Amino acid sequence: MSSPPRPVRIAIIGAGPAGLMLAEILSREGFAIDLYERMPSVARKFLMAGRGGLNLTHSEPLEAFLTRYGPQSERLRPMIEAFPPQALRDWADGLGAGTFIGSSGRVFPKALKASPLLRAWLERLNRQGVRLHLRHEWQGFDGDALRFGHAGEVHHVTPDITVLALGGASWPRLGSTGDWTSYLRDRGVGMAPFRPANMGFRLDWSAAMQARFAGQPLKNIRLTFGPHSRSGELMITRDGIEGGAVYALSAALRDALTQATPVTLTLDLRPDLSESRIADKLARRPARQSLSNRLRKALNFTPLHVALLRECGDMDVLPQSIKALPLHLTGPQSLDRAISSAGGIGFDSLNDGLELKALPRTYAIGEMLDWEAPTGGYLLQACFSSAVHTARHIIQSLSDRP
Repeated sequence: MSSPPRPVRIAIIGAGPAGLMLAEILSREGFAIDLYERMPSVARKFLMAGRGGLNLTHSEPLEAFLTRYGPQSERLRPMIEAFPPQALRDWADGLGAGTFIGSSGRVFPKALKASPLLRAWLERLNRQGVRLHLRHEWQGFDGDALRFGHAGEVHHVTPDITVLALGGASWPRLGSTGDWTSYLRDRGVGMAPFRPANMGFRLDWSAAMQARFAGQPLKNIRLTFGPHSRSGELMITRDGIEGGAVYALSAALRDALTQATPVTLTLDLRPDLSESRIADKLARRPARQSLSNRLRKALNFTPLHVALLRECGDMDVLPQSIKALPLHLTGPQSLDRAISSAGGIGFDSLNDGLELKALPRTYAIGEMLDWEAPTGGYLLQACFSSAVHTARHIIQSLSDRP
């Protein structure tokens, strides 16, 4: 009697959201899954994102949603369509997360953190037989084998299929260092250099501005750069600015800074008021009052508003400065301070199922591919969707084989 065929063995390298989702789908289909992670625990960046509420996805219509991926929107379309935002919500609800839509249209779990969802997820993977190998650092290839470093020793693994889910190069202390690029470049995989995305920018504050206001937020403002404009808030840092409104414009600002320095970003301190209305409100305040008091009483300005006007504005044309305060940016914050990264494996190096053309039976998913998106749920959605998309291609490719 012949022995039953052994299950297909699949190695997934990287236990972030993309790797975990792929492991869930493929283990449910009966494949033998080994999931390798260099860190002592899984999904560290996912947990860090959860500290701010875990913005899973966004509720806007799909066509508008896809535009958030800029030049790569059509590359990502089949992935997002394979696992759209509602499917992600249904999946999270199935793990007991109970998602809801916030006032901005963003989607969160009711717990507003990642740890309960992650615990339920890992329990599901364990029930499905996924074997998790922590503290295993991928060190490239030895011939056809995968090379891992673990506990001072080298281990070699030769799976039937390999899926790389190694992340980008932001937040390296959480495990995504981007140091895998040389292993793939040596095998003929096309790569775009990593660049910071969703990051702050440097600005030459005075010593007094740094000492007094670093770490303070500025809310209900509007930022404009060329045709791009975004309302929200920003944070003053010792060396510049960051925050949601800044991140939304970060790709355009970063690219402009490669052509010229500095780049001027315009800050509207009172987007709800016209210039003439501001002038009228200021004119009604007694001239004997100090400028700080006039601004505080007429426009509800804080000391930070006043300091910014003194630092960057023209006090002789105060209403104009309030509506269009120039911030002269000297460069982006470094990659290790960025929320995410642009760059990585170029789509021309991949087939439709995200299999590497230069490395048959090796796939790549998630943030290690060359795409970027703003914060607001778009980053996690694309990571999850790329995993589902590739899982379906793997399942189909194996079912087609004799």
